[in-house]
Amino acid sequence: MERRRFLEFLGKGVVTTSLLPPFISSCNRVASERLFEVNTLISGIAPTNQDDLVLADGLNYRVLLTYGQKISDNDTFGSDNDYIAFIPGDNENEGTLWVNHESVVQFFVSRYSGGEKTKEQVEKEMYNMGGSIVKLKREDGAWNIDYNHPVNKRVNAFTEIPFNWDHEIMGKSSAIGTLENCAGGVTPWGTILTCEENYHNCYGERNFETNEIKYSGSWGKQWHKFYDYPPEHYGWVVEVDPKTGKAEKHVALGRCAHECATVVELEDKRVVVYTGDDKNDQCIYKFISDEPGSMKSGTLYVANTEEGKWISLNYDEQPILQEKFKDQTEVLIRLREAAALVGGTPQGRPEDIEIDPVTGNVLVTLTNNKPKGDYFGEIIKIEEKDGKYDSLEFEASTFLTGGEEMGFACPDNLAFDKAGNLWFTCDISSSSINKPPYEAFKNNGFFVVPRTGPQAGEVIQVASGPVDSELTGPFFAPDGKTLFLSVQHPGDRTKSLDAMTSHWPDGGNAEPRPSVVAITGPLLDTLQGLS
Repeated sequence: MERRRFLEFLGKGVVTTSLLPPFISSCNRVASERLFEVNTLISGIAPTNQDDLVLADGLNYRVLLTYGQKISDNDTFGSDNDYIAFIPGDNENEGTLWVNHESVVQFFVSRYSGGEKTKEQVEKEMYNMGGSIVKLKREDGAWNIDYNHPVNKRVNAFTEIPFNWDHEIMGKSSAIGTLENCAGGVTPWGTILTCEENYHNCYGERNFETNEIKYSGSWGKQWHKFYDYPPEHYGWVVEVDPKTGKAEKHVALGRCAHECATVVELEDKRVVVYTGDDKNDQCIYKFISDEPGSMKSGTLYVANTEEGKWISLNYDEQPILQEKFKDQTEVLIRLREAAALVGGTPQGRPEDIEIDPVTGNVLVTLTNNKPKGDYFGEIIKIEEKDGKYDSLEFEASTFLTGGEEMGFACPDNLAFDKAGNLWFTCDISSSSINKPPYEAFKNNGFFVVPRTGPQAGEVIQVASGPVDSELTGPFFAPDGKTLFLSVQHPGDRTKSLDAMTSHWPDGGNAEPRPSVVAITGPLLDTLQGLS
């Protein structure tokens, strides 16, 4: 039944590209001639707890970037790489890679194992969050970093970043740093959107009724003891120019644990940005800009998936917001409260959002909601009314649910390839991997759902990550022949150098290192009909 429902969702009828928006950030739009029939069977892999990146037959990988690696004379690649974006260069053999650095495995980055941190430990962690910009060049068919290229640089928790807003945030027009950078998106003009997710781990979160700041317990990083920046400066969508490293924080998109920011450009060049708040019982949002090519002003909406409505969070349009908050800036800072007041539907940790390049539908992963008994998560589909992304009405449906019978749990990042096949990662936390109720899934996996052929609609596991790791940020090179993938926090549960839980990627007795890999092989060609 799940496979049949998924086939109905995918749709085997051809949608011409003229029906789709001019720009979709997930990948190139799929023209009708790309919807060929895959005529071979794909051999997936069984779940495994092997300490390696295990791939299906027809795929191979090489490590492209790894934690601590020098990308220039001045900078090194950061920790816990997550979202990846490839920006094409002047020719097919060059491009620029942006990589998020969501967090740090504190033991390996700062050698923190408990107690009070030193300022030196905090500063090591601050440097290794944010993002990396790295120039790539293709030689003999393989992508390599162009070491010390002028583009290569870091954006991190020390970088001063202005707010793209006419009003100060906590008395400042700029913030110091970007951090906890999870997923993101690409704009039509070639910049990167990187999303600040679990910001409370670094500088806490304010109780707006008492004005007290609460700091995270075991997850807390103690940064505030040396750099006392206000929590309100974090939790934003940040735009970065990969050519210069210049960045700005978009207040108009609201403040929450943003997982992603997926952009659609309308015919008049205004943009729509979809994003989710990755926390239990939080919401899905859509921003519609006022002006072409800008995210400074517009209207932010929250989804009510029960009624199929996008509800405005505009202070001037909502009397209930006027009763609670003093102005639009406060609404955006206290977004979760505002969304609940106007009737946003609580969700099970909204994570990635992508646009199906064939049908134009909006896919949203809901990873799980353990307090509500939802351990395995689901992927939902949003169909905007009349296919218009600026519509305020939609239909929402659940079409693919996690569980042992489906072979996956806790869906996270999504990607579509050039033929419209769906690929997705899973996010079972390192503290839960190989424990009830997740034993059957073993290490976190990576999956493909073919759109056509004898296995159309089947969920096929094509990769398994090293011990404790999460596979994140899948992104295809423009020709579809290389898939970039992050292997995040291998060995995350390590407490001692004498008892490391992983040694990937070097093996032996080496310390584990988060890394970006480049995946290639005939299976990618087969699924996409590439020669």
